[in-house]
Amino acid sequence: MEKRFVPRTTRVVKFILRPWFLLLTKRDYRGVENLPDGGFVLAPNHLSHLDPFFISLFMLDNNIAPRFLAKDTIMDVMGIGWILRSAEQIPVYRSTEGAAESLRAAVAAVNNDMVITIYPEGTITRDPAAWPMSGRTGAVRVALASGKPLIPVMQWGPQAVLWPYTKRPK
Repeated sequence: MEKRFVPRTTRVVKFILRPWFLLLTKRDYRGVENLPDGGFVLAPNHLSHLDPFFISLFMLDNNIAPRFLAKDTIMDVMGIGWILRSAEQIPVYRSTEGAAESLRAAVAAVNNDMVITIYPEGTITRDPAAWPMSGRTGAVRVALASGKPLIPVMQWGPQAVLWPYTKRPK
């Protein structure tokens, strides 16, 4: 697998958080040999508010800089917004005309051999048993517009640490 550029902010966050994740969680990655070189769209299911951290760990463990379409309101949170912008995350303005601009930015990034993570559900599951909800079209649209692969990812476990729509981790 080729060496990819990882923004400095991402490397700092990885240095701080990765040891804790390795100590406190188990990982069982399967199918990583199917990850292509170059740009592509990663489409994981969304179970918990912790998902971006766990998917980022998966990506970094596989030499991929984590880049997400991130809800624009998160980008406005003091401190967190600066970290996300300097780590090259793409804000998405859901249910507005700005959403199309987010997809154009994602297509450009994928065409520049970056990997963009888009949660097809658009939010964490509302299903009481944590089953995926119906997907939206963004991930597929970016893959089709860029001509790059769409890689589905199934994860299970983050909801055991932080159940959807709760604030107290187990």
